[in-house]
Amino acid sequence: MNPKETRRKPKELNIQIGERCRQARETAGYTQELLAEQIDVSTQFLSDAERGVTGMSIATIIKLCRTLDVSTDFILLGKNNSDAHAPLSIDSRIQHLSSQQQKLVEEGFNLLNKAFFSK
Repeated sequence: MNPKETRRKPKELNIQIGERCRQARETAGYTQELLAEQIDVSTQFLSDAERGVTGMSIATIIKLCRTLDVSTDFILLGKNNSDAHAPLSIDSRIQHLSSQQQKLVEEGFNLLNKAFFSK
């Protein structure tokens, strides 16, 4: 049997979710490689998910939404209301970074603070 014949047809829901993930990733300015690294999946997995070939776990979807700053309503349901695109608070976004990433954010903030408020 031909390997292409043994592949399952992607589920329509996975295709829709994958397309919204791709849109959100591109809007946020992420490459597949960078996003995959941030959410701890392989680039191949992310590519497959964006094409609807495979589905994502809830944990992965949550990481993706936090990283791309989009709501799960947008990714899962395609809801395009203002709440679906409301950005997460800075505190919330920083809280979900690794300790090393948090340290970099703090250093960047300190530099900005110094630049704006030093005389």
